[in-house]
Amino acid sequence: MCSIIGFTTKELSAQSVRAYFDRTVSRGPDATRMATLPGAVLGFHRLSIMGLDERGMQPFYLGDDAVVCNGELYGFRSMREELKKKYSFKSESDCEIILPLYHEYGLEMFKKLDAEFAMIIYDSEKQELIAARDPIGIRPLYYGHYSDGSMIFASEPKNLVGLCDDIMPFPPGHYYADGKFTRYADLTSVSEYSTDDIDTVCRKIREKLVAGVEKRLDADAPLGFLLSGGLDSSLVCAISAKILGKKIRTFAIGMDQDPIDLKYARKVADFIGSEHMEVTMTRDEVISSLEEVIAMLGTYDITTIRASMGMYLCCKAIHEKTDVRVLLTGEISDELFGYKYTDFAPTPEEFQREAKKRVDELHMYDVLRADRCISVNSLEARVPFGDLDFVRYVMSIDPKMKMNTYGMGKYLLRRAFEKDGILPDEILWRQKAAFSDAVGHSMVDDLKAYAESRYSDDEFAAGCKKYDFATPFTKESLLYRDIFEKYYPGQAKMVKDFWMPNKTWPGCDVDDPSARVLKNYGASGK
Repeated sequence: MCSIIGFTTKELSAQSVRAYFDRTVSRGPDATRMATLPGAVLGFHRLSIMGLDERGMQPFYLGDDAVVCNGELYGFRSMREELKKKYSFKSESDCEIILPLYHEYGLEMFKKLDAEFAMIIYDSEKQELIAARDPIGIRPLYYGHYSDGSMIFASEPKNLVGLCDDIMPFPPGHYYADGKFTRYADLTSVSEYSTDDIDTVCRKIREKLVAGVEKRLDADAPLGFLLSGGLDSSLVCAISAKILGKKIRTFAIGMDQDPIDLKYARKVADFIGSEHMEVTMTRDEVISSLEEVIAMLGTYDITTIRASMGMYLCCKAIHEKTDVRVLLTGEISDELFGYKYTDFAPTPEEFQREAKKRVDELHMYDVLRADRCISVNSLEARVPFGDLDFVRYVMSIDPKMKMNTYGMGKYLLRRAFEKDGILPDEILWRQKAAFSDAVGHSMVDDLKAYAESRYSDDEFAAGCKKYDFATPFTKESLLYRDIFEKYYPGQAKMVKDFWMPNKTWPGCDVDDPSARVLKNYGASGK
């Protein structure tokens, strides 16, 4: 990961903003540069992943234009070869192609990118900034208004606290230019479903996911893989091991008393022959890390915080004990293929509507969790299930096929790989267990008990009345909100709402986001 910032107001200087920008130096600890331009300031904290020498340091320039980008541009080498007919390049960095693309295609360039990115371009002719974010929002970008009405863009909201009264996530799939946001990509609106039969659907799922994994294995820095033992991360690991043809490095975490995931992760690691590292966490570590995690995340959402505890502590161990710099993860599969609660979807149309909502909002929940837990430990996340071609195709599949009418969630994804033999059947056909539960049921129970001890019933009732937006509804949610407000005062609207199952569906009107409260949890926690 890297961190970027950009603004045009003349009331601020690179020096006066540096302390705010340095709040995210862990995203890019290798080098820092603040560039003062005729009409703007751009800042960049670098984590070296592609083109590791100093020539890959940003901003990149072309004429008087400049750009800073936190991203990975897949397929950039072929694009660079074509651009070399007209432009010269100084580094091996993928992001150096951005300004040549901008000069060639203008704002249409964003549609041409197969990438995970957040970027800020300085257009010297207009003396204005253009900002853009990838279609899913895998890379973070936020904006706020300075007191003179101008915009400030930055990688994380913590960069803007104290500078801007209002802070909001930059909408994925949009660019900001000429004073307005324009949507350049919409992956989730489907006008017509694919007519592919189930065999063709499964073949294409397999082909497109393998391609999505393969392109994300391209890095000049050491690779690692988060492995929970669930279907999604296990597939990413198994596909990667097969493509690379060598031993990969996998990492798993669980509670010290009742870990569910650790035993399954170990089975996958043994099966694919990975170099495997286990991390265990205790109740005391979870509780003592809670405030740090909420400050890092910039959210009060219950399920995001719960799921971040294990991921953060796992990535912390990876950072402290290994040389790994890039981590592949299994996020985004649930939103596409379904959760435990989407088993209750009353119609295919409702299933599709829910999938669209979840993918559109991913940048506030699971994608935010993965980004912050990984980047705060100076690592980079790559998400194969977020491959643009893969997401477009899965969203186009007739939702009648994606609904769980098979007695097994994510049936299409499982069937797509059943003949490959890259995973044991007990993993390929293992029931879904949510990560925040599968690190050990005791973790969520410990967090609830800790929150219960912090407030009397009267204090809880009074505390909830302080918040008229996303009002807390349990002592746990109040605790998280109180901590959030300490670090991000008045910025609750950065998150749309609490992540919860669709309460309008039968069986889903619950008061906790954990899959454990659903009647179909069943064997998931064993």
